[in-house]
Amino acid sequence: MIKKLIIIFFVNIFVSQFANANLEIKARTAILQDFLSGEILYEKEPDRSIYPASMTKIMTSIIAFDLIKSGDLDLDEKFIISEKAWRLSTAGYSSMFVMIGDEVSVYDLLKGIIVASGNDACIALAEGIAGTEEEFAIMMTSKAKEIGMENTNFANSSGINDPDNYSTVRDIMIMSNYLIKNHPEYYEWFSEKEFTWDRTGGDPITQGNRNPLLYKNMGVDGIKTGYLAVERYSLASSLKRKGRRLIAVGSGFETKNERSRESAKLLTFGLTNFDLVEISKKDDPFTSLEVWLGKEKLVKAYTKENIYKTIKKGQKKKLKAKVVYEGPIEAPIKKDQILAKLEIIYDQNLIGEYELLAINEVKKVNIFSRLMKSLNYLIWGDV
Repeated sequence: MIKKLIIIFFVNIFVSQFANANLEIKARTAILQDFLSGEILYEKEPDRSIYPASMTKIMTSIIAFDLIKSGDLDLDEKFIISEKAWRLSTAGYSSMFVMIGDEVSVYDLLKGIIVASGNDACIALAEGIAGTEEEFAIMMTSKAKEIGMENTNFANSSGINDPDNYSTVRDIMIMSNYLIKNHPEYYEWFSEKEFTWDRTGGDPITQGNRNPLLYKNMGVDGIKTGYLAVERYSLASSLKRKGRRLIAVGSGFETKNERSRESAKLLTFGLTNFDLVEISKKDDPFTSLEVWLGKEKLVKAYTKENIYKTIKKGQKKKLKAKVVYEGPIEAPIKKDQILAKLEIIYDQNLIGEYELLAINEVKKVNIFSRLMKSLNYLIWGDV
């Protein structure tokens, strides 16, 4: 009655350990990721330690966004500006130009951080949330470890010079991925090209976003620039086009123009050399499996996660999506019951394995129907 069944789906695509052939990025360290599949499409010394400079502000924003999401912080809440924050509102620093004693909303501080790259806004937000910037930096580092940033330590909220404020482009990519995935509604702020702050006791100040790729017609919608004399220029950038997103991070560009040109080159490389293929959509029916002694002959099965694979153009091979299960599956079947395994195989190598679950319950037929089905099977071998 029960037999092992295998369903094989063939997709003509190329799955590879992506090489960096035919691409040279003029940066000390760089990485490129396909967001949905998680595939790394390019890397150059991705675990080399860097000073992340203002890319640090991505984590500063994440801490606030997490607190807003949990209900522990409100965008309308106001923080009083300290002397420490005000001292960074001077020439030579990226600032939103706060004044001592001002009460500034979390909303304005976040916009000042994200769009204007204000160091003063970072300190004001950090002190308002954690009491001191030092305590806030501990929160930042703890969050970094939580999300898998293994080679990062944050010593301040802004990224200004501190030897204990370090990271890698791989970790900055992980942080950027977390931001986009968990806070899409706030991530949109990173694409805004200017921010006008109606400050206390002065004329409104309008400042432009420092990300040069936002001004190119290529689909870039973030994320954050950085500069320190010791590190030179850096940029975490992200592009979205036709439902596909790429994340690139580079550090050690020698000039502003090089940072812009090479980052655009890295993102374009991902667009023009690779495609994204959807294999399974989370919670959607993937296939139907045979049922024994059930009120329905088939049960639909789904995966609990989205499954994507990045393909390299011009080098197509066979990728097999194989459903393996012992079947027909005897009723009753519960909703979300594990029914089978989905194996993703390339060149006879297993590269992914996922559970397939029942999308709905299937009840058992009554005793008379079971008897008839069993007799039918014994006589005709038909389930």
